Amino acid sequence: MTLTLRSETPADIDAIARLTAAAFLHAPHSSHTEHFIVDALRRHGQLTVSLIAEKDDAIVGHVALSPVEISSGATEWFGLGPISVLPECQAQGIGTLLMRAALSEIQRQGAQGCVLLGDPAYYGRFGFKPEPSLVLPGVPPEYFQALSFGGEMASGNVSYHDAFNATSAG
Repeated sequence: MTLTLRSETPADIDAIARLTAAAFLHAPHSSHTEHFIVDALRRHGQLTVSLIAEKDDAIVGHVALSPVEISSGATEWFGLGPISVLPECQAQGIGTLLMRAALSEIQRQGAQGCVLLGDPAYYGRFGFKPEPSLVLPGVPPEYFQALSFGGEMASGNVSYHDAFNATSAG
């Protein structure tokens, strides 16, 4: 098995949508709109990082990062997600490689930190943890997590781009 990570290209867009839909098809806490979200982020120029994992020339994983707004005015914070791995390729370390590469890339671009919504048991191993100073309204605080890249932890209400409300293509 040869696994490579790289930035998406226009030729990857349809495969990313299929992969993302498949990865979340049976996820219990999914809106099943994640593939629409990635496409909407791309259309609105909000897809800061879009990395794919290829195994033997097939796209098997993808991660997206986009800017978030924080009510305090803190800047250079990003939201990680969705992150997707084909169901038959999960538990092989692909998600871990995508996470590390994505976090490294936004740090390289000057990010101050990253937030995400997800399982604390999984994302804690990357340094994410619930931060009482950062709130995603309407979400249980234990599932909204943050990671500061060495600076001061931001505070305030966090909002994602409107693309996260996408429920269909286009």
